[in-house]
Amino acid sequence: MKYPYSDAVMEHFRHPRNVGKMDDADGKAIEGSPACGDMVAVYVKVDPESQKITDAKFESYGCASNIATGSMITELAKGKTLEEAKNITWTQAAEALGGLPKIKAHCSVLAVEGLRSAIENYEERHGLVTEKTPTTIEVIRRRLRKVMNPLTGLDIIRTEMIKDITINEGAISLTVDLPANHQFAVAIKEEIMEKLETLWDVKKVEINFTE
Repeated sequence: MKYPYSDAVMEHFRHPRNVGKMDDADGKAIEGSPACGDMVAVYVKVDPESQKITDAKFESYGCASNIATGSMITELAKGKTLEEAKNITWTQAAEALGGLPKIKAHCSVLAVEGLRSAIENYEERHGLVTEKTPTTIEVIRRRLRKVMNPLTGLDIIRTEMIKDITINEGAISLTVDLPANHQFAVAIKEEIMEKLETLWDVKKVEINFTE
C-alpha cells in the first residue's frame, strides 16, 4: 500500500517518541480541538539554571501527521534553551520529517504552537515574561478558547459557556453556564484557573456557576 507520507512520518507515527502525559511538567499547553479533527498537548521540563528543556512529551488526538509532528517537535526541543525552542518553525519540523502533504501542513503548525504555548506557560509561572501588556477581556477570551467544553468538543467561548467576564484591579470574575454540581464543572474550573492565574497582573480569579 502506498502512503501519502514520507518514511520518516510513518516511522514517527508508528513509533512516536516522547508520547504521554507529564504530571510534573514545568510548562504545558493544549492547541487545537478534537471536534475540528486535531489536538495536541505539549509538556516541558526546564532546568531553571540553564533554561534548557530537559524533557518534553506530547499527547495527540488526530491523524498520522499530527502524531508524527508532535513526536518530532518534542525531539527537536529537548536540549535547547527556551529561546532556541521558541524559534523552531513548522517548516523545520516538516523538513525533518521529509515533508508533509500540503493538506496536512497545519499539523506541524499546531505542534509548534503547542510547544511555544507550553514555554509561555512556564515563563508566566516563573515570572519570566518580558512583554507585560495589561490583561483585557479579549486576552481572557483568547485564553479561554483553549479550554474545551466536554459536552461538544469545542471551546467554552465558541459554545458560549462563558456568560460574564469582569476585571477589577487584577481580580477576574466570570460566570460559567453550568451547574456547580455538573460532572464536568470541577475539570472546567481547574482548566480556567490554569489559563488565567499565570497572567502577570492577575491577583485573583473567581469562577461562578449558574444554578
